[in-house]
Amino acid sequence: MGVGPHERRGTVNRGRLLKVAVFLAGLGPAAWLIWAALTGHLSANPLSDVTNETGVWTLRFLCITLSVTPLRRLTGWNAAIRFRRMLGLFAFFYGTLHLLTYVILDRFAGLDFPNGIVAWRTVRDLAVSVGRDVYERPFITVGFIGFMSMLPLAATSTAGMVRRLGGRNWQLLHRLVYVSATAGVLHYWWQVKADVQRPVAYGVVVGLLLAFRVVWARRTVRPAAPAGERVAASNT
Repeated sequence: MGVGPHERRGTVNRGRLLKVAVFLAGLGPAAWLIWAALTGHLSANPLSDVTNETGVWTLRFLCITLSVTPLRRLTGWNAAIRFRRMLGLFAFFYGTLHLLTYVILDRFAGLDFPNGIVAWRTVRDLAVSVGRDVYERPFITVGFIGFMSMLPLAATSTAGMVRRLGGRNWQLLHRLVYVSATAGVLHYWWQVKADVQRPVAYGVVVGLLLAFRVVWARRTVRPAAPAGERVAASNT
């Protein structure tokens, strides 16, 4: 039996409501940070709190994004693919907040301002300070690599870019998400230094998700027939 218009309309409405719910949930961590900052619920080191929370939520959203395809393939819930773009953009959103927290609240705030004015010299000094950190501090280097890997993913996330690039090229480009996730794990690992339990946990999740993709790809690739069989088939 076919699906009637009322059933289709109900399915579309439920899908839209679920998208709205996912969107609001994605904004939740940022809303909590704003609330905590305004109400004094951050610790004695608020810069560290904001830096850590935005970084961890970047890694979480990367892992959630990578989980969409395994979830769809294992459960058959194909509608899950509708949320992948949104989840990936939330990873980029929190990654951008993480980077801006470091650049503005850490590096920029530590610069000298002649006569209290932000001049071109200040911008130059900021670029030099950030560039020096990226070059000299490995955990910042790998974190910067992770963020830069997300830039082309965010820029090509629209349906129009998928059509322009072609499905295969788009899929190849978006494998950079594994570079971002791996770099995020290393960045987190080197940042915490001593207690690496949480970075290890994220590393295990990323490793399992990558292993799933490799195993699934091998299962779906049809093995090539022996040469003799190919010749026989061509003669029939």
